[in-house]
Amino acid sequence: MKQRDENRAGSLSDNDGGRHVPRLFVDAPLGEGLQVALEREQVHRLVNVMRRSAGDKVLVFNGRDGEWQAELAQVTKKAAVLDLKSLLRPQPKPAGITLAFAPLKHARLDYVAQKAAEMGVARIVPVITRHTVAGKFNTERFRANVIEGAEQCGVLWIAEVEKAMPLERFLSDRDTAEPLVFCDEAAEIANPVEALAKVQTPLTVLIGPEGGFSQDEREKLRALAGSVSVSLGPRIMRADTALVAALALVQTACGDWQSR
Repeated sequence: MKQRDENRAGSLSDNDGGRHVPRLFVDAPLGEGLQVALEREQVHRLVNVMRRSAGDKVLVFNGRDGEWQAELAQVTKKAAVLDLKSLLRPQPKPAGITLAFAPLKHARLDYVAQKAAEMGVARIVPVITRHTVAGKFNTERFRANVIEGAEQCGVLWIAEVEKAMPLERFLSDRDTAEPLVFCDEAAEIANPVEALAKVQTPLTVLIGPEGGFSQDEREKLRALAGSVSVSLGPRIMRADTALVAALALVQTACGDWQSR
């Protein structure tokens, strides 16, 4: 349990006396000279689990004001504040990628949330398809896992998480000027990199349920303006694996992996 709590705090490779510097998301304005009161759970993780004390460094971000170096101050077992010292990274523009996916069973949803954050998704929309079998989608739990993923991987924004909606509503509300990339084992172009050659962000990546899209859903998607069907190779993947594979393809072909 201790290891899990340490992981949840997030850290980067910058060392503080031989220790990784914890990294936290805070929902408060950030600026030089400001102080931020930590939530009780964050205090527990830093002070009681990770054994941090007054004067230790912490990296913080809020999705709006960049990443800041801070120091722990006024530390007790139940309360602490951060003194903000200096801006380390300015706030970048999020990658223009929306992820729409059919919710999975709860055991895999936490994984999906964290990996979507790591892959730099800016917006997440759960969509209910014909073959979706998952129960009620817990938006708050999912967002908490998105935050955890962002803390771990150095992302400076928190993906917007919307409430679940029917696939039909999502498609009718989408910006038709944006490409819609969806995974289809019967895609006309077998090479996914070739299929994405002319696609640009902003765009949406749509992942179907474990049972795949129904025939009428697939036909509707293919007929949409701006839709691009992408094959993920000859093997059958779990939906959560397909999600990561599709996002990796998009980031490689037309996303922010090219800008490094």
